[in-house]
Amino acid sequence: MEMETTMNESVTILFPVILPVLAGLLLLAGKEPTRKNSLAWYTGTVLVVTALLSLGIICGREASFTLFFLTGRLPVYFHIDSVGKIFAAIVTVVWVLAGFFSFEYMKKEKETKRFFGYYLIGYGIVLALDFSGNLITFYAFYEMMTLLTMPLVLQERTRESIMAALKYMFYSFCGAYMVLFGLYFVYRYANTLSFTAKGVLDPALMEGQEGLLLLVAFFMILGFSVKAGMFPFHGWLPVAHPVAPAPASAVLSGIIAKAGVLGVIRVIFYVFGDDFLRGTWVQTVLLILSLVTVFMGSMLAYIEKGLKKRLAYSTVSQVSYILFGLFMMDASSVTGSLLHVVFHAFIKGGLFLCAGAIIYQTGKHQVEELSGIGKEMPVTIWCFTICSLALIGIPPASGFISKWYLCVGALHTGMPVFSWLGPVVLLVSALLTAGYLLPVTIQGFFVGKDYDYASLVKKEPVKMMVAPVLILTALALLLGIVPQGLLQSFSDIVAQML
Repeated sequence: MEMETTMNESVTILFPVILPVLAGLLLLAGKEPTRKNSLAWYTGTVLVVTALLSLGIICGREASFTLFFLTGRLPVYFHIDSVGKIFAAIVTVVWVLAGFFSFEYMKKEKETKRFFGYYLIGYGIVLALDFSGNLITFYAFYEMMTLLTMPLVLQERTRESIMAALKYMFYSFCGAYMVLFGLYFVYRYANTLSFTAKGVLDPALMEGQEGLLLLVAFFMILGFSVKAGMFPFHGWLPVAHPVAPAPASAVLSGIIAKAGVLGVIRVIFYVFGDDFLRGTWVQTVLLILSLVTVFMGSMLAYIEKGLKKRLAYSTVSQVSYILFGLFMMDASSVTGSLLHVVFHAFIKGGLFLCAGAIIYQTGKHQVEELSGIGKEMPVTIWCFTICSLALIGIPPASGFISKWYLCVGALHTGMPVFSWLGPVVLLVSALLTAGYLLPVTIQGFFVGKDYDYASLVKKEPVKMMVAPVLILTALALLLGIVPQGLLQSFSDIVAQML
């Protein structure tokens, strides 16, 4: 009886995965609804129920479930651990809020049934990725995620969106094949493919093969870093984000890019182990690439004139903050990385939804066109401003906490060059972040005496669009004011990883 109860509890892992996938498939297979708002009601109900199921699992104890075996040693295996819970939690918050924002936003778009169908499927697949318990399961859902979120990029079916979707798919597949290359070797030299803190390599089998396995680890980490937008494989991200509808851009930036981060975490800390990689050429090269990406992404965002594309380049830079902390492999820096995973998801989700609200209400896409926008949409632009300050790292907003831990971790390692170069690059990037985000606020509110107040028309979007933005903005601010709970939890998780 006890075994049966455990089995029933374990099967519940699949409920928040299966529900949105089946609901999305039914939506795609059915006819276009004729009743007004029926798509919103259907999608909203599925999102809320899935979120409740997910939160129940996230707040519960660790659980495992084997679905079936591909071969004798390759099970499709799910396991709820602390790291997976972090990513599943941010997926749920951002995916649901962006989904509710989209109910109004998509009224101006065509083929909304297709959008909401793939949006629901994508939610289930990303949750399955977070709940994956071994490398083969993770890889399978990682590939599915690419295929099933690509339609969100080509939603508008313009030549630009089609080319962007193809670029997204090409880059993602190239990265995934690097991982697949490494998977064969891990299977050969590991005791198991199940994610295990400190790594799974068998010391007896890997003896004399350390050089080969370092190369394998490098390709696997680089492969997952493609989705995270790290140089030199960042090209898909600033192309795909601007052409997608704003709610899709929010999840692409806040969530999909983090799937690559989760892959990096699994490879470094749960497959090879940080002790195997620390102090090697692999760590050195990855640190160089991450810092190059941080600076390059900030510079490209600074000179970019398009609002959504500027935010996309910002994502290139900010996600590599996370990678830099992981590659330092220090307790403080890894804690900072996990914090920035959470904070960046809420901040960038809020910024992209603000950009979507501006585009939806005014049709303006260029930063230089936004003079006076703060007078027309004060709530939206105040939210944009608070999220911007959080991303820059101005206390007490959340970004300050994560960047503090990243810099402290880098200094603590005492690594030649990187212990001081890392904080310097992060500081320069923060200044550039202020340079490309705050002009929207300055132009929006400080319009000068020549502004035509007589013709001012308020253009604040409807409550269904404003509410998700307000929630994400509140999270971006409050998690910086009261970070103690997250800090304690993440410190405990990192202690298990290192």
